Amino acid sequence: MTTTEPALSLPRQIHARLREAIIRGEYPQGHKLAETRIAEELAVSRVPLREAVPMLEVEGFVTSTPRRGAVVSTWNSRLIHELFDLREVLEVGAAGHAARAVGRGVSTDELEAALAWSQSVVEDGDPYRIAEASTRFHEAIVAMTGNSLLQASMRSVSGRVQWLFYLTSALDVHDAFHDHVELAAAIARGDERMAEALAYSHIERDRTPSFAVLHPPA
Repeated sequence: MTTTEPALSLPRQIHARLREAIIRGEYPQGHKLAETRIAEELAVSRVPLREAVPMLEVEGFVTSTPRRGAVVSTWNSRLIHELFDLREVLEVGAAGHAARAVGRGVSTDELEAALAWSQSVVEDGDPYRIAEASTRFHEAIVAMTGNSLLQASMRSVSGRVQWLFYLTSALDVHDAFHDHVELAAAIARGDERMAEALAYSHIERDRTPSFAVLHPPA
């Protein structure tokens, strides 16, 4: 995306770097984030690192225990089902509300920009950027609702959504992009019921294939 964003504080820069590294598998699931070594790798002091790790924990990327410290979270069957269930509750409703918002005159510019960005990264073929752009598309739908609670709920899980998208990047991204095109069109028409139906089928279609790709423990 080309939007200009304010400079991030050092802890947030560290958070962003660690988040990307976890998603890309540089720090594998179950890996202990050794504070001293990571501080050396990132060339930062441990103080801002200690501020960044709790942000990752809130987003579900790590779990912290008194004796082991921060450990990269491990996906299992329950967590995958929970994320799909939550997405259906959150995003299906948001798609309908976004279509309704169009009827009130809310612009689709951000949604169209997110769709265009998705198309460009699909053509480039970088799995991380594809996952990032796909997540941004779904965030844009939620943003169209204007509902601050929906947006806060989406922010709380969008990192894990992107992580799962990356882990399942072997699935056909062109099919997913086609779904996005149809969903964006339904929203732009103000067709609430069709937007909800398309959002549901888009999410649910990938549930079983995701398990086939990941082979998560029970």
